[in-house]
Amino acid sequence: MRYIRRVPPTPDDWSTRHSVLATARRTAALVNALAVEDPTPEAIAAVLREHGEPEPIDLDEDDVAAMRAVAQLLREVLAATETGVAARELNLLLARTTGALRLTSHGGAAPWHPHLDGDDDAPWGEWFLASSCLAMTVLIWDQQRPPGGLCAASGCRNVYLTQGSGLPRRYCSRRCATRERVAAHRRAHG
Repeated sequence: MRYIRRVPPTPDDWSTRHSVLATARRTAALVNALAVEDPTPEAIAAVLREHGEPEPIDLDEDDVAAMRAVAQLLREVLAATETGVAARELNLLLARTTGALRLTSHGGAAPWHPHLDGDDDAPWGEWFLASSCLAMTVLIWDQQRPPGGLCAASGCRNVYLTQGSGLPRRYCSRRCATRERVAAHRRAHG
């Protein structure tokens, strides 16, 4: 079960934890962290902490297994190269969520925000699926394009979010982009 902090949040807590973009960033980070072979509860808890989830974060192997199954499904949405494909995959996932759209403040411990999970103490896997689907739905609605992409670097399977204007993003990080540019340069001048 999830624990909800009963201390009033600061404005930084709100922007870190509950904005659509922050939730989508957390989704991409969790999808990547859960893609490694045998992710540990401690490693996944560390990602949740990095993205503002309050203590205590009590995860066990079953929680991680449920979240890992969700991450594999979410990867399909983030890796879609066409908006229609991303929307279709997301619609399939939305049909799997167990709760109706509702507003919650976690008993006054947080500002009002939407949830799709069954209740405030939903299991981690259900929460991860519902919160991620909600964030990606808003991103597709707002941007009218796929919410993410799959890193083009050889050997990297990370997902990333697409955001802002400008040239389409191809890599999950500057490190992957630099590594690919260096490899291309060496091939051309090798």
